[in-house]
Amino acid sequence: MLFAGRWLILAIVSSALLLIVVDMTVLYTALPALTRDLQASAGEKLWIINAYQLVAAGLLLPMGILGDRYSHRRLFVLGLLVFGCGSLLAAFASSPGWLIGWRIALAVGAAMMMPATLALIRTTFSDPQERTLAIGIWAAVSGGGMAAGPLIGGIILEYFWWGAVFLVNVPVVALALILTLKYVPPSAGDRNRPFDLLASGQILVGLIALIFAIKEICSPRPQPALALITGVTGVLALTLFVRRQRQQVQPMLDFSLFRHARFSNGFLIALIATAALVGIELVTTQRLQLVLGLSPLQAGLYIIPLPLAALVAGPLAGVLAPRFGYQRTLYIALGVAALAALGIAFSLAMPVWLQLMLLALLGLGDGYAMTVASTDMMFTAPAEKAGMAASLEEVSYELGAASGIALLGSLMTAVYVLAFAAPAGMPPLAAAESIDAAMQLAGQLPAAEGRALQQAAALAFDQAAQAVALTAALLMVVTLWLVWRRYRRDQGHAAAAQRQRTVC
Repeated sequence: MLFAGRWLILAIVSSALLLIVVDMTVLYTALPALTRDLQASAGEKLWIINAYQLVAAGLLLPMGILGDRYSHRRLFVLGLLVFGCGSLLAAFASSPGWLIGWRIALAVGAAMMMPATLALIRTTFSDPQERTLAIGIWAAVSGGGMAAGPLIGGIILEYFWWGAVFLVNVPVVALALILTLKYVPPSAGDRNRPFDLLASGQILVGLIALIFAIKEICSPRPQPALALITGVTGVLALTLFVRRQRQQVQPMLDFSLFRHARFSNGFLIALIATAALVGIELVTTQRLQLVLGLSPLQAGLYIIPLPLAALVAGPLAGVLAPRFGYQRTLYIALGVAALAALGIAFSLAMPVWLQLMLLALLGLGDGYAMTVASTDMMFTAPAEKAGMAASLEEVSYELGAASGIALLGSLMTAVYVLAFAAPAGMPPLAAAESIDAAMQLAGQLPAAEGRALQQAAALAFDQAAQAVALTAALLMVVTLWLVWRRYRRDQGHAAAAQRQRTVC
């Protein structure tokens, strides 16, 4: 393929990827306006965000297999159509339930496209150096777009209503569709590759039920019986999925891929790095608007160092990792991200320049780690399993985003509820459920009482923000230790095998 043709295909799939990852976080700055207009509850607010990641995570693996079977180009085109229609309908949703439904449609389209983006890069770029750079650009778009979602949402909301954050997807989808049909060459796919419908249902039900149980446990008013039932359902469905895969001659998920340290470490890094990034972004954008009173645009501009650093980190990793070593630079990147999250936890009352610097360090460390993770997973998998590897790589990002919102978002709510202390003589129930409810109630009270309620809610939310950042830092430290341990163990086994061969 001509040089220009390869990079044009990269530009096409990257434009679609940008839409997909931006939709993970673009609603962060729109949440206050959306919650007010649709009268969404605290639970509905989290589901409006989380339905997208959860459904996409459950469908990515089946869609990757379908791409291997029917061609990734074909599934990419269908995904663009579904995503475009879902965006158009979500823009005009009239209730939280309808918006959640159209977000699910968006997730279906995203799941069709995401494995295809990496698989098309894998098949388009045959030169290892070019492929490393292409994956670095892909990872930069993925991490940077995810981080830039709140800024994009803030810019749109400065001039339009919240539905416009979905409506802007439509012209980009139309352009990407035209360019794909014209410039991305068709491929036949492998019709002998089996598709397991039952296993697809098992992993979808398992992931959604398990995350739902976690969210229910961490909700302000948990229902233990519901959490237990959904949690058991999730574990049972995933157990049946694993058992079924091990019995298949051609499984949907080949667990032997995880025997490679680079592949399993890449999956874990992408999962945790994404969870930490979206969790900190969620709580930061909410705090900037609801506690500090910034507009959506101001909140988006405030965190711009994070996406800019993540964009730089992708290509930087493509250059530095081969030169100075993947493992060594990966340890440094994870350490920088963990220290940045720790600094964010204790910088809420510190100067703005320090907070901006910490956000940039978080984006740089996370973006670099994500790029190395993606490269390791795609380089380790054999070519005939490119779709499976791409799906697993995408699952790690989507599941990380869903886990970050479910775990860290629920932690944010739980800590706020525990820390909130209503001013004397004021009924606490309405304001204690969420900071949105507290700020709305404060606007309806006399000035003095309103200020007292705002201060109480802001103090509680600051404690919630600190807890989220501390948890994110801890998760990255644990990940760094697990990755180091796995690499050391595999290196020890390789050295022992080499000594055995020398003796023989």
